[in-house]
Order: sequence, then C-alpha cells, then structure tokens
Amino acid sequence: MPSDFHAPTPTQARPPSLQRRLWLRAALAGAGGLALAGSSGRALANGLVVGKAAPPLVLTTLDGQRIASRELPGKVVILTFWATWCSPCLAELPLLSEYYAQYRKQGLEILGFSLDGADQLTEVRKFAARLSFPVGLLGNPWAGEYGRIWRIPVSFTIGRDGLLVDNGWDDKDPVWTSARLDRIVTPLLKSAA
Repeated sequence: MPSDFHAPTPTQARPPSLQRRLWLRAALAGAGGLALAGSSGRALANGLVVGKAAPPLVLTTLDGQRIASRELPGKVVILTFWATWCSPCLAELPLLSEYYAQYRKQGLEILGFSLDGADQLTEVRKFAARLSFPVGLLGNPWAGEYGRIWRIPVSFTIGRDGLLVDNGWDDKDPVWTSARLDRIVTPLLKSAA
C-alpha cells in the first residue's frame, strides 16, 4: 500500500525566490510531460481509476493539524485544489463551504489544498477564515498519486468505502455547482454509512 503523501507545513515553507524557481521548474517539467502525454492530465495521474481505491493524501491545515484521507472511513470526502488568484476557485469555495455546513453531520468531509505559496499565507488565512472546512497549503504542485495539479479548480470525490467516485481530471467542467454536487455527492451522502 502506498504511503501517505503530505505537503510541508507552512512553517517549513521555502524562501519566495526558491519557491518561484521550484514552481518554474515544475511548470516546465509538467509542460514537457504534457507535450509527451498529449493534453490530458491522465498521464500524470494514470493510477486514478473511478471505482478503485482512492490514493491517500494528507492535508496539513493552516493551524498544523494533519488530516489523512484514508483515516476518514465511512465519510464522503472531497479533495479540492484551489488558489487565491483563481477566480473560478473563489466563486466555488463559498458554495462548497455552504454545502459542507449543510451535510457535515451526514458524513461529508472537504479538504481544501491551496496552491498559493507561503508568501501568500496571510491572504490564504484571510480567505480560509470564511470557509467551514479545513484548508492547508499544498506546498508544491504535486499531490502524490493525484499527479501534478496543473488545472484549478480541480476536485476528487471519495466514497464512504474509500473508492474514487469522481476523478477531477476527467471532468470537462470541473467547477462545483449546486447541480453537480446534487448529482455526484448528495447520493453518496444518502447511502448508509
């Protein structure tokens, strides 16, 4: 079984100049990988299969808590990737926050991974304070077996049984809407825990 992937805590952040260089290298490497693999992110996360076990991922929250996706059995889990500079992300996050507040007692967990750098931590904290679900910095564009996060917003949904239910890389329009939540997540919450 693969080990949990987790991002560094905000206190382990790199200096902004090093972080920019690492992001640039990752972007160039990712662009090269996309050129070889076509325009699909599937080659970067080809182990993701709907109906199979979801890869583990650990969120280190802004206040230092560790929340591992595989330690949430019996829960419906949404892993969502966003950034403060992403307009569609900022539009969907309040909807996700509202949905989480409504369905948390029915077994919903949302883990929010910000792609912002440590130099934007104040802005991330300010925005995260308005959300009802836990948020942390991803630390780099790689999210373990979910691949390089090259398009945001993107989310992955895990069923109560730990199986991947929705692969965000496969979604043509990955932004959460009420209708999309009702179609994908609500039925999972209505199923027995």
